[in-house]
Order: sequence, then structure tokens, then C-alpha cells
Amino acid sequence: MLLQLNIQNFAIVKSLDIDWQSGMTTITGETGAGKSIAIDALGLCLGDRATTNVVRPNCKKAELAATFETKDNLSAQHWLSHHDLALDGDSECILRRVISSEGRSKAYINGSQVPLVQLKEIGQLLINIHGQHDHQLIVKSSQQCKLVDEYADHLTLLESVRHYAKQWHKLSKEYGLLQESKLQREAQQQLIQYQVNELDEFSPQQGEFETLEADYKRHSNAQDLLDTTLQSLQTLAEDENFNVLDSLRQCSENIASLASIDNRLVNISDILCSNVIQLEDASTDLKHYYQQLELDPQAYAMIEDRYSTTLQLAKKHNLSPEKLAGFHQELKQELTDIQHDGSRIDTIIEELAKTEQFYHEAATALSESRCEAAKSLSELISKSMQELNMPDGQFFIAIEHLSEKELNEGSNKKLMFSANGLDKIDFQVSINPGQALEAMNKVASGGELSRISLAMQVILADKVVTPTLIFDEVDVGISGPTAAMVGSKLQQLANKTQVICVTHLPQVACKGHQQLFVSKLTDGEHTETKVTELSKKNRVQEIARLLAGDKISQHSLANAEELLAS
Repeated sequence: MLLQLNIQNFAIVKSLDIDWQSGMTTITGETGAGKSIAIDALGLCLGDRATTNVVRPNCKKAELAATFETKDNLSAQHWLSHHDLALDGDSECILRRVISSEGRSKAYINGSQVPLVQLKEIGQLLINIHGQHDHQLIVKSSQQCKLVDEYADHLTLLESVRHYAKQWHKLSKEYGLLQESKLQREAQQQLIQYQVNELDEFSPQQGEFETLEADYKRHSNAQDLLDTTLQSLQTLAEDENFNVLDSLRQCSENIASLASIDNRLVNISDILCSNVIQLEDASTDLKHYYQQLELDPQAYAMIEDRYSTTLQLAKKHNLSPEKLAGFHQELKQELTDIQHDGSRIDTIIEELAKTEQFYHEAATALSESRCEAAKSLSELISKSMQELNMPDGQFFIAIEHLSEKELNEGSNKKLMFSANGLDKIDFQVSINPGQALEAMNKVASGGELSRISLAMQVILADKVVTPTLIFDEVDVGISGPTAAMVGSKLQQLANKTQVICVTHLPQVACKGHQQLFVSKLTDGEHTETKVTELSKKNRVQEIARLLAGDKISQHSLANAEELLAS
């Protein structure tokens, strides 16, 4: 429940602290005094959009803070805990809003700055506000459907219907896109299939071109390799008249013998000896290489053909030869994907059929529950209408179902899979005896709509789990015995939850367990709004003012005392 509201520099409020009680609190005041200012401030604490004119003139910022007790509100406790915003060892929840004169805004929950959307989320678990224009909404079909679902607590059923509706639209969109591109895919598939077949036949391997290129160079230069290798081998070691190895070996032996005479030649001798050994190794390796060289025209022809084909295919596909094998695999994958699209269409058709069945089952269950709820709600609202000075009033919730046949008509399918199910709901009323039931906006006056709306709000509020309900001048257009009944209904509701009601009716104001009076003070230059909790004596004066206007008489005071006593 709401415990306290603190307002600083908001509109015409300089500073205001309001302590709220359980039960029913009524707020009254003179016209133009700002009776709804506390409700407006609360709305900002709950995440309403802020404008620059909410800041008191000549002030830099407005600050608003609302304190709630969440001890018995498990939903709010869970939300705060889930978002790591709960106060340790404390069940209170403090929502705070700071708005600068430039229009910038900051939001806080229990001292932690949060996005504005989080104020709205937690606010829905703390307060439910009914405004004086709610009766204008109940003539809309979408709002009527929402009211029935709220009364019947259809959250689970609605989630199921919305899930299958969303799934159907997603599948339908994918199916449409695949169908649109079917001809394009078929043409593309033929081209890619030809390319894949060609490359499959050639079967390029990863890293093959590098090896192929080396083999091609070696075979195409095989005669040069043989001739030059043989010539080098003769010069190095095998010419009988003169070769490098014999000369170097003789030189090494000569220097070695001299080194035994002069040790300054030892280092030179070692170098020559090492070179002789290296040259002998090189000669042996070169001879082994020469012996393995051979001219194989058949092998060369095969290598040349594959090398040439690789270059041609790479040029044809406008890529380097090294990338041909990778390109081949990419084409095969693309072909698989295209073929998968074709089979995907068949799969989607099956999935659509299943989703349609599941949607229809969920929507039918929702329809059946709505029919049961509509019957019960119609009876309750009819009874409330009769209590609210419409003795012959009848209320009926007409539900029109879209048939399974309509659902399966292809031209209408997209319209049929609504996230709200298969029903068109219409609130119908009859005000006078013998009058046929018709749509509310056709037969009900503004005042009658207000009373019907209030009856709904009271009935639905009894189903809502939020611990605080606010009614902001919802009794506009009501007076006399009807007003007394409205007050009694709100007071009855306050036995189960905290009710705050902004009103101009004495019959409603007197039902409050607590009454706040809003006044406007001015010194000619500055204006300020004050909110005062009325004592028992002052409540009599205020109720008398509401009854008689500014000229309070003994008679109006007596009437006020009688109303409060009742």
C-alpha cells in the first residue's frame, strides 16, 4: 500500500508531504485548487512522461517520491529482488523522480538510478489508477475484450494464443518469401549444378595447385636439370684430368703437412679440411640427385594437362588457382542450401498446418472461457447498473466467433490469426423497459456511460491484485442516491484494498476513512497548493461545503453530520 508521498517544487506545489492510511481516502477541494495534483505526482513516480511545465516557476527541478509497503505484495517483492533493488531487511519500496526545468528526468528505485521503464514495471504491481475519462474507452472493442480478459484472468490462455499467432505469422512470412524466390532459385540451381558437376569431375584438392605447379616446372625443365647437373658433377668431382675436389684435397694435404712445421697454419689447415668434407658431401648428394632425374614424357603430359586445366577453371570463375578447391566446396554448400529451401517449403507447410491446429485449439479454449466470464460479468454489471439509479438497466456482453470455416479460407487467414483470439466482443445495454439491447455508445448518455464504467471498475478492481486503487474523479455526472451508492461501493472495496478517491461528491467523500482537503493560497504574486488531513470537525465543514456551496448553513452542517454518521 501507499504510505507517503513527498512533493517538492511541482507545478504550484512548493513542498508537500502526505501520509496515507489503509482503507479509503477521499480527496476534496475547491474547483481549480488542484485536487488531482497528488495523483499527477504519483503518475510521474510510476513512470508517466514528464514535461518542462511540471517544475514550479523559478525553480531548477521538481522532486517527487512515493513510499510503498510491500510486506504483503509478493509480486512486488519478487520483482525488486529479481532486479537487485530490494532494501536489505526492509519491505518498503521508494520510487523517486527528479525532473529538471529543461525537461531532463532521472528515476530511482530505493536509491538506485534506473531506466524509466522500470518505474512503469514496478508501478503496475503497486497501483492501479482509474481516470475520469475511462468511460470513453469502454466503447472500443479492443478495450471491451481487455476488460473481459482481466475479469476472467486470461493471462495464461492469452499467452498461448499469442504464441501460436506469432509462430503462424512468422512461418507464413517465411513461406511467402520462399515462394517469391522459387523461380529465381530454380534458375540459380541449374547454373550452380552445372558448375558443381564440372568441378566434381575435375575434383580439385586443397593445396594441390602448389604441388602441381612445382612438378610442372621440374618436368618442363628436366633436360636442363640433367645437362647442368652432369656438367657440375664433372667439374666438381668426376673429371679425370681436373676437378675441384681433387685439387682442394691436394691443397689441404699440403697445408696440413706445413702446419706441423709452423703452427700458424693450423687454423687454415682446419678450414681447408672442413671444406673438403663439405664438398665431398655436396658431390655425393649431387650425384644421388642426378641418378634420380629421369625424362618421363607420359608423366609430364599428365601434369601439364592438369596444371593447364586448373588455370583455365580458375580464370573461368575469376579467382586464383590456389582458391579453386575452396570455391568448389562453397558451390556444393550453396547447392545444398538451395535444395534445402525447396524441402523447407514442404516442412513449412506441415508446420503451418500444425500451428493452425494448435492456435485454433488455444483460441477455442479462450473463447469458451470468455463466454463463461461474459455471462457472469454481464449479470454483475446489470445488478450494479440497477443499483446506480438505472432500475431497468440490462447489460450484455455479445461475443461473435469466427468459425473454423472462416479460419481456413485462404484469403482471410492472415486476418484470422489475431493475437487476441477468434472473438469480436461488443458491450450492449438496455436502459429503459422494453428497449432492445444495443451497443453502449448508441443508447447510453455520457452520465450513464460514466456509471456503467464505474460499475465495471469496481467489479474489476475486486479482481486486481494491486494493493492500491486510485479513482480520479470517476464519479463525474453522478449525483443524489446514485452518488451514495457509488460511495458505498468504493467503501466496500476498501475493505480489501487501499482506495484513494478524488471526488466532488459529498456522498462519496463522507465514506472515506481519511479525508484530505486541497486548497490554493496566493499572495498576489505566488500561488501555492496545500493538502491538509481533515479532523472530524473539519470534515463536517467540508462535507457541508460540498452540499451547500460557500454559504454553509446549520441545515447543511446537520446534513453533513448525518452523512458522516451513516
